[in-house]
Order: sequence, then C-alpha cells, then structure tokens
Amino acid sequence: MVVEVGGGLRAYRAGGVDYLDGYAEDELPPGSSGHVLAPWPSRIRDGRYTFGGESYQLPITEPAKHNAIHGLVAWQRWRLVERTDASVLIECALPAQVGYPWQVTLRTRYTLGPDGLRVDHEATNVGVGAAPFGLATHPYFRLPGTPVDDLTLTVPARSRVLFDNRLLPIGAAKVTGGDLDFTAPKRIGAQVLDNAFGEIERDPDGTSSVRLSDGARTLRVWAGEAFKWWVVFTSDTLHGDRQRRAVAVEPQTCPPDAFRSGHDVIVLEPGDTWSASWGVTVSLDG
Repeated sequence: MVVEVGGGLRAYRAGGVDYLDGYAEDELPPGSSGHVLAPWPSRIRDGRYTFGGESYQLPITEPAKHNAIHGLVAWQRWRLVERTDASVLIECALPAQVGYPWQVTLRTRYTLGPDGLRVDHEATNVGVGAAPFGLATHPYFRLPGTPVDDLTLTVPARSRVLFDNRLLPIGAAKVTGGDLDFTAPKRIGAQVLDNAFGEIERDPDGTSSVRLSDGARTLRVWAGEAFKWWVVFTSDTLHGDRQRRAVAVEPQTCPPDAFRSGHDVIVLEPGDTWSASWGVTVSLDG
C-alpha cells in the first residue's frame, strides 16, 4: 500500500503475511517508516553544506542532534500519475527553496509481480543549474512470529561508517571478523544496529542484497548498482511496542553527511534524469 503524503510504502503483504512493519491509516509514519528520502538521505551536519562554490543552510529537522535529516519530500504530497492492477506510479514536484534552490521532479513506481515487489525511482532536474542529489528508502521489515534477536542477517559489505554521538560520520572501518561482519549469515542476537555499510559486494547481475531469515523464511531486499550503501537499523530508539520489533533495511545512494563530504553525491545537470531500482522477495526455506 502506497501513501500520498511522502510517497512511501505503508504495507506489503505476500502470501497473506504482512512483512512490512507499517502503520495505520490515521497514524503518522513512525521513525520515517516507508519514506522516500530525497534529495538526500540520512543526516547533514548542522544542515550546512557547500556545492558549486556556494554555501547553503537547510532547516534543522533533527533538533536534538542539530542536523538536517532525510531530505525534503517526506511530508510533500505526491500525485497519482498512473495506476494498473499491478502497479502505481506517483510523482512529486520538489520546488526550489531556501537551502536547496533547485527544482527536481521525482517519480516512483511500485510494481507487484510473481517475484515480489519492485520499486523504480526517477529524478529529473527541471530547473537551471546543476543540483546535488541522493536518495534512499526507509522500510521496516518483520518475519512475523520471530523476534529481531533471533533473525539471521546478511549484509554484503566490507566496511562500515564510524559515527559520533550525533550519528554523523567520523571515519570508516573494515568489518572483517568483527561484531558487525555480516558478510556471512549471522544471528543478530542482542546487537543494537544503526549502521551504514559500504564497499558493497555485488551479485553477477550487478545488484546487491540484504537478507533476513528465521530458518523457515528468507526476506531479501535487493538494490541496483545506483545504491552504493546499505543502512540497517534494529529500531531500538522507536517507542512503545515498536521498539526493536522490526529491522529497517535501507538502500542508499550515498552515505550520511554526503552533501558535506561529496562522497557518492549524484550531480543532476539541467534536464538530466537519474534512475534506480530496488525490491523485496520472500522465499520459504527448505
């Protein structure tokens, strides 16, 4: 189920089972649940960055840590462009504004098929001047009946971002042999995860995949080559019964604070259209 405000995913069911930890129709999305995060994902330190020799100041949307977080389209209305029995295409025209003076039109198509859910994103610079851009999504997944501690996680990444107490990057480290090495399937256990993983290992078709399994079912989140990072979050900071109930698996085009570092920032020239895809499949093990 796709929502108008934010253009995100509110529910996903396969074989009669709800695998997305969504939210009610009259509920605000908790913890950015299902949001499309653009024109940047994650955090920008103090909301300040420089691009093309000019300095910009974004609104501080995470006051406790004094960051600008998760872009500008999460509370925008997306309009319906096309709907079929198997898909829905929605669009958001992001206007130029203080802190991000570029016009970008975003489109997202959600398609259900025999293999699961496929999500296709497009972003077009419809203004003047090159624009910095990044995108991620923020779905929370569950294997109903299995606690997070008992899930087996696989993340095909050789490194992780090191964070300060504001969850801003201060370096990177290899994961090999450490607690955060999920290159081979490993039980999450009591680990608290809110990590960005890089140096992605890809499948022969160019995609990469994060997997959650409980021994009976495997949920695979795949992403195309445009997504160079994965964020995994065990929802420990959510409130009430949502605390540690699901795992957010987030494909990202760039790491946190990318507008400041320039790391993997996409530059959209006027008239350019960027595209990327990701999706979800569920299989029964054994």
